[in-house]
Amino acid sequence: MNLAAIGVPGLIIILVIVLILFGPRKLPEVGSAVGKTLAEFKKSAKDIMDDDEKAEVKKTEASKTSDTEK
Repeated sequence: MNLAAIGVPGLIIILVIVLILFGPRKLPEVGSAVGKTLAEFKKSAKDIMDDDEKAEVKKTEASKTSDTEK
């Protein structure tokens, strides 16, 4: 299940529930916290993917080096 499957009506219902739970004064703080959390998650995921790519490049270079030494 992906986020796109929720749709606009689902997002409106979620927004209304959050508004009822936290009130209108806390809503900007909740939104800011969610935004910061998503940004940190994206940054971490990108770092992990970059690390994997660097490891793959090093592995490829090492195998090419060992092949040329033979």
